[in-house]
Amino acid sequence: TGYEAFYVVNADAETLKRLAEEVEDSSELGRLFDMDVLSPDGVKLERKIPRRCLICGGEAKACASRRIHSVAELQTKTHEILQRQFNKRYNIINGQDAETVGNLACQALLYEVCVTPKPGLVDRDNNGSHKDMDIYTFMRSASALHSYFKKCAEIGRQLNDLPACDIFYNLRVFGKMAESAMFAATGGVNAHKGAIFSMGLVCGAAGRLDRDAWREPERVLSEAAAIAKGLSERDFASLTPDNADTNGKRLYVERGITGIRGEAEAGFPSVLRYGLPVLENGLAQGKSNDEAGAAALLWLLAHTTDTNIIARSDTETESEIRAELLRLLDAEPYPDAETLRRLNQEFVKRNLSPGGSADLLSLCWMLHFLREASQ
Repeated sequence: TGYEAFYVVNADAETLKRLAEEVEDSSELGRLFDMDVLSPDGVKLERKIPRRCLICGGEAKACASRRIHSVAELQTKTHEILQRQFNKRYNIINGQDAETVGNLACQALLYEVCVTPKPGLVDRDNNGSHKDMDIYTFMRSASALHSYFKKCAEIGRQLNDLPACDIFYNLRVFGKMAESAMFAATGGVNAHKGAIFSMGLVCGAAGRLDRDAWREPERVLSEAAAIAKGLSERDFASLTPDNADTNGKRLYVERGITGIRGEAEAGFPSVLRYGLPVLENGLAQGKSNDEAGAAALLWLLAHTTDTNIIARSDTETESEIRAELLRLLDAEPYPDAETLRRLNQEFVKRNLSPGGSADLLSLCWMLHFLREASQ
């Protein structure tokens, strides 16, 4: 009769039978299950609605008693159903999507660090305001994170029957492991902790969507927002000045700034409204990766609250920088290399580094690459 199991359940028998019927009838895969419910006195509960035949859709009991369909027909149909389900879950039909997502996420991190020049950040010219890392640190970190980004996409695909917000803690578990892998690869240097969070969300979102949907950044980021829904409220609910143990948590307690959590819950609006359009429009105009990428970074920094800047200075300084950048971008939407180097000198002198905006730039590259991969 195939695989069997017996369960003793502490529940009302009638309620349990209704739940079993829902499982059997609610999906194609559920139709392969046959769940009988026996009451404590040994009576088998009957269905309210007869089961339908897998082959013809008629009443299954009538087809079975008259042996209308052969065993071979039933086996073939069962195999087709199982194949479709595994194709859906593991994406055999559409190719190795999870592998593609993992590759593109690492590529996006590497493109971000390679954009040159960038004010206050590690790039191909110098280490910006950082004394403990260089471009090779970022390369080691990105390489160590490939399996994590691939896993996020697999989780999104495998659990896409669940509400989006229900998969967040699955992603977080692997995110903690990814942080350990990053620190091991970099010798304890935090190169991509922010990206582990934000890029992990986008990879999980991409995994939940068909490949065709990758061409629509709005859908990808909307799915990421659904995964992150309620995160700020859950993470900050019991915060006090005494137990706020990270920069982001302290800023929330002191200023009510939700940081990257709030950005994620809102669907990364600065990426969608500023960073990605500036990046892709620049590339379409023939600008180099450096020119388009650096401009996208400045537009992101001008329109978001970068908690890394605040951590290295204060909220007043961060607001002043945003105001200065808005004036600059109004006159020069794609600043030239000389302007960018001058900004870098100023940021280094003041020990400022817009690491939060750099993580968002990585997402811009990722969405750009996903769009290309969907063609």
